[in-house]
Amino acid sequence: MQVYKIKSYAKINISLGILSKLKSKIHKIESLFSFIDLHDEIFIKKINSKNHKIIFYGKFSKGIFKNNTISTLLKLLDKKLCGQKYLIKINKKIPCKSGMGGGSMNASSILKFLVKNQKLNISSKEITKISSKIGSDVVFGLRNKTSILYGNGKIKYLNNKINLYALLIKPDFGCSTKTIYNNVRTFSKPIFNKNKRIIINHKFLSYLKNDLEEPAFKKYPILKKIKAFMEDLDKVLFVNMTGSGSTIVGYFITKKTALNAIKVLNKKYKNYWCILSKTI
Repeated sequence: MQVYKIKSYAKINISLGILSKLKSKIHKIESLFSFIDLHDEIFIKKINSKNHKIIFYGKFSKGIFKNNTISTLLKLLDKKLCGQKYLIKINKKIPCKSGMGGGSMNASSILKFLVKNQKLNISSKEITKISSKIGSDVVFGLRNKTSILYGNGKIKYLNNKINLYALLIKPDFGCSTKTIYNNVRTFSKPIFNKNKRIIINHKFLSYLKNDLEEPAFKKYPILKKIKAFMEDLDKVLFVNMTGSGSTIVGYFITKKTALNAIKVLNKKYKNYWCILSKTI
């Protein structure tokens, strides 16, 4: 049977604001997020079996539970699949607990594939509902576009690309999203207003921040040190943590300056995962 290969891109939060905490204990957030060309590779094919088979391999495949975003997606879709089972192999190139939504983007990439290529009869409303049952950020990966998430949960997809080089560094540990959010003590006012036009240029981007840095840096002081070091790199536009960490991202306008910066970063933090990517 035919094997299909799809790319599951990493998501990065260029900014992340914590606006409030709801009675349900869920935090109300707003975010400007984008995607970079770092991606997991997913191979899918139909199989004659009673069960789906999911195999993770590659550098960042360790520690992934048997019950994961992909297994949850397939359970939710089983009735729609009419008994058809799949073998899904995922080459994990996106680190786990890195703040880049690797697992969520895997689920959204497979959902997109099944709807489009396997012609599943699912409405847009059902797709959104299924996505929300897997994870709050799964829906973002359905379009892979730079977008604004407003505090009311609405998403605005931007036509203009950010076009920046992203220098990513992750220490030898990950951050628990739940733990970091539980330690949020202060809230910010909204930056993005759906009815107000905002020009997203380099100057505007350089003023943005991630409110989760405060609790993350308090728990892991090394993250604060890494950010401070990166902010002193030559020609860096701005530096922010993505998601709840533990990846810190420095943004550059040109590839040349980013390549010079990664040499300095690799020399300083030899044992940490560090790569250069680009927004898509």
